[in-house]
Amino acid sequence: MSEHRRAPGTLPRSVSILAALTLAAATGTAVWLLPTTAAPEREPEDSARAADRQPVAVTSTPTPSQRRDPTTFVSYVNTARSPDLNLPDHAQRTGVRWYLLGHIVAAPDGCSPKWSGQLDPAGNPVANRLTRLRSEGGDALLAFGGPGGRDLAATCRKPLQLAQAYRDALDAVGATHADFEADDGDPVTTARRARAIRLMQRQRPLHVTFSLPLDKAAAVLKATHDAGAVVDTVNLLAPIEPQTAPAGRMQRLAEALRTAQRQIAVSQRLTDPATAWRRMAVTAVLVAPGDMSSLDARKLTIFAARHGLAWLSLRGAVPATAVTGILRRTRS
Repeated sequence: MSEHRRAPGTLPRSVSILAALTLAAATGTAVWLLPTTAAPEREPEDSARAADRQPVAVTSTPTPSQRRDPTTFVSYVNTARSPDLNLPDHAQRTGVRWYLLGHIVAAPDGCSPKWSGQLDPAGNPVANRLTRLRSEGGDALLAFGGPGGRDLAATCRKPLQLAQAYRDALDAVGATHADFEADDGDPVTTARRARAIRLMQRQRPLHVTFSLPLDKAAAVLKATHDAGAVVDTVNLLAPIEPQTAPAGRMQRLAEALRTAQRQIAVSQRLTDPATAWRRMAVTAVLVAPGDMSSLDARKLTIFAARHGLAWLSLRGAVPATAVTGILRRTRS
């Protein structure tokens, strides 16, 4: 599902164009350059120690999950704007099997998870259709953070309570895949979120995706890794230059993704940097419907297949039906 409003954590058209010109002018500079030297500030010691002293049923050191995970195309749904969407019917009609459902944020008390800050975890009519979707071979990731309220990691100040808030939301709909839209860049929030994820992954299998504003990605990924949590997939929100941009717009996108891949490998301390490709997803963000043509979509799907990207997605303006059809048919 795409929207006509600019997605959170994405760049305005003017900034995207400026970034594109910068890429064209200087080899090695990318729209989404991910520095690896940033270190998060530490949360106050009393809060950190209190969380780590809590009893946790440790099963093993977290490792990437071996469950059925998203592949090919993931359809983004802001459930507050599409409350009547019937996931199983949409899946049958389009062939989409995986969805990213947003957005779970903090209630006024700061530690209770609410869909768009209003609905209880079990009260979302879109997410409540997941049982049938799963019976037909589909599933969904739940998106924490994003529009509609404050990020739980920013308002729920104890990692143990934050982990419980995440668990409450996931358990309400039986989800095992969590996406974190970490767009604030605050190092204390980043560290707290990382500790909460680590606590959950020590207790249960959990597939974790981060949807990131690309200028803040490295610090978030490094902090999360250093806290002992596993990020299975990094979903890069990639603004697509308009058709009026200088020639080579998709080539500039490809170069930016290659730069991102190298920096993700370093941030995640991967022994084989090539495996970073399989941990990368790309969400093309459109400001106008015509920003992506069928040819652009084919180039992106070829790039995804060649490098083994985890999946593709769309946000922003709704492109032509042919464009979404091409992206959805990316390797099955």
